[in-house]
Amino acid sequence: MCDNCRMDMNLSQHFLIAMPNLVDPIFAKTLAFVCDHNDQGAMGVIVNRPLGMSLTTLFEQIDVELHRPDVAELPVCFGGPVQTDRGFVLHKPLGDWQSTLSVSDEMGLTTSKDILLAVGEGSGPEQMFVTLGYAGWEAGQLENEIAQNAWLSVEADPDIIFSLPAEARYEAALKLLGIDMAMLSDEAGHA
Repeated sequence: MCDNCRMDMNLSQHFLIAMPNLVDPIFAKTLAFVCDHNDQGAMGVIVNRPLGMSLTTLFEQIDVELHRPDVAELPVCFGGPVQTDRGFVLHKPLGDWQSTLSVSDEMGLTTSKDILLAVGEGSGPEQMFVTLGYAGWEAGQLENEIAQNAWLSVEADPDIIFSLPAEARYEAALKLLGIDMAMLSDEAGHA
């Protein structure tokens, strides 16, 4: 891909839908949400890989009482292979937290513990999605992977993340493109 065309594509606030030919065990059959994409690279979180842990369990591990029954059973997901020992909270509304990447006017990605402490106390953001780790791409890497048919991209619908169970998110993102999962082939092709 030419250096000049890299920034013609900004995938912030887009879903990346892994194509069947993407066999890397970390990213196979994943749906990732891109939080930031610029000339330095991209970062996002995988939104359909539950770790088998609820927020209740996570809060027990960090020794914080959880006083939000509405989020107690939310699954914690594997967000990607970078910083897997660290929590990332994708949330609405944006709020005012110590370490937040503003994804949009309404949504942020926060890594500071103050957001978890607020949730523990019974407040915090209305909607939240929690991962351990994130996915990162160096400058030009994501664009090259898309050019190699590893990913489909579509403007994200946050309701898919916040309202659907993890196992329904991949197919829901495909439907945004009008694609049925049965239509996908694991053979890459070019016209």
